[in-house]
Amino acid sequence: MLALSVPLVLASASPRRRDLLARLGLTFEVRPSDADETWPEALAPGPAAASVALRKAHATDAAEALILAADTVVVYEGEILGKPADADEATATLSRLSGQTHEVATGLALRLGDRQTTAFETTRVTFAPLSPAEIAAYVATGSPMDKAGSYGIQDDLGAVFVDRIEGDYFNVVGLPLRRLYATLRAFVPDLVSLS
Repeated sequence: MLALSVPLVLASASPRRRDLLARLGLTFEVRPSDADETWPEALAPGPAAASVALRKAHATDAAEALILAADTVVVYEGEILGKPADADEATATLSRLSGQTHEVATGLALRLGDRQTTAFETTRVTFAPLSPAEIAAYVATGSPMDKAGSYGIQDDLGAVFVDRIEGDYFNVVGLPLRRLYATLRAFVPDLVSLS
């Protein structure tokens, strides 16, 4: 289990991020950020995600606590595919990703008082070819509606669409655990331990 000797605040409403932190054994408080999530267009996806995550960390007030913020984006052919506005958009996105490879980038930000650091992880995901019926069945579950790229790799149905991944699986879920641990070890080495 991972342990921190300082209070931890997760600046995210994502249930997947909460679940992943809990799996590590961490105790934390959830305080979703209301920061502007507009992407800085001049940056590549990884650094842009880290920039948005840092904005979220600064928009969260937690004196004497370590703030963790994250932002995940799906990128296909240079276009950012966010959360779908409706079922039609989810269907169109999944149709585009069918049989293709896209990237998932998650930016991390840690803030403790006046100190801060960022990191990011990028994973390549290849979908198998999907039939219109498969896409419709998945969209009908409602699962795509709160997820960047209109799918969740951890979903029972979403998982069967993935032919292969290159990189960190947990990054695609929304929180790259290895990158998080390495960043914590570099940022607050005296406050993090394995038990």
